[in-house]
Amino acid sequence: MSKPLDTLWYTHSPVPTGLGIAVQSGRLAEAFQPWGTNIQSLRESSEREVREAHYDHHLQNSVRHGGNIPAIWAYSSGVQTRVLGLSWTDEVQLILTTAESGVRTVRDLKNRRFGVPKWANVQIDFTRAQALRGLENALKLEGLSVSDVELVDYPYGGTYSDHPKAYVHGSQISLGVIHYSRRNNELIGLLRGDIDAIFLKGAHAVHLANEFGLHVVVDTGSHPDPLIRSNNGTPRTLTVDTHLLEEHFDASVKIVDTVLRTEQWAWANPEETRRFLARELNTSEYWVSAAYGEDAHRRLRTTLDARSIEALQDFTDFLHRWAFIPRRFDVREWIDFRVLEKVIGSTSRVAV
Repeated sequence: MSKPLDTLWYTHSPVPTGLGIAVQSGRLAEAFQPWGTNIQSLRESSEREVREAHYDHHLQNSVRHGGNIPAIWAYSSGVQTRVLGLSWTDEVQLILTTAESGVRTVRDLKNRRFGVPKWANVQIDFTRAQALRGLENALKLEGLSVSDVELVDYPYGGTYSDHPKAYVHGSQISLGVIHYSRRNNELIGLLRGDIDAIFLKGAHAVHLANEFGLHVVVDTGSHPDPLIRSNNGTPRTLTVDTHLLEEHFDASVKIVDTVLRTEQWAWANPEETRRFLARELNTSEYWVSAAYGEDAHRRLRTTLDARSIEALQDFTDFLHRWAFIPRRFDVREWIDFRVLEKVIGSTSRVAV
């Protein structure tokens, strides 16, 4: 038995993850209740420094399940974390334009203006990185490169962690402010005709494309090559800090076990899972299905399979090539297989 754990800090991105549903459904708190462990959401903290740990992973005894860019950046920057699992939920990744732009295909993007976000005060600009990845992968399909288009920066002030999150009717929102995804500067530029194309992903992408009658140039998220689909959300990383892993190994096992049990429950309960995901993404069940497929519940699966590891390496190399992270590294050195192997090897694991 490892040392008692007083407080477990958790965080998850507002995207489909087993940890997110485990939190929403109460499974995570229930799993740790017999230990008397206090379960705390770092994104709901009143302290900005604590909230920033969602992006830089500096908080001791914390678990994070979500977009991989902040996790990759933190490890590349020297923060001691380990990957315990990778989940791969394919989602739409859209290059969007207007009917008036005349851009219909990827080849039409050549010499056109492409809007990308640029946050001034964040440690890792994951929104810019994922947009550039989507653009680069789209252009690659037609033998083009990012240098073939004109990048137009759309600046954002502040940081991602300026305001605490809160759950209102099951959906996570930023208190006292319109969340950055609700005021997309590049989208405004596209609608004004200042630029020719932008990148959006997930449920809000398909919703906005429909709302404004935008043309989908390409959806890299549905391409058969997993390396073309790999981006911030594919695969998503389940990470813990090394203090939690080494000093509270049993807690790390319990976290992974709870995530896997929750995913097994999701596979058997598609309608309830869609409702959970709709609240998680602050959208409707329709847009969840449109963005993640009718089988979204079946895509919740945390593993350490070769495809996910290869895609994580490819994406890490991309981030280094574009200078989003300070050093390249072999992602296998970042992964700790022990916990998942212990959980999978347990004969007592059943969905509840």
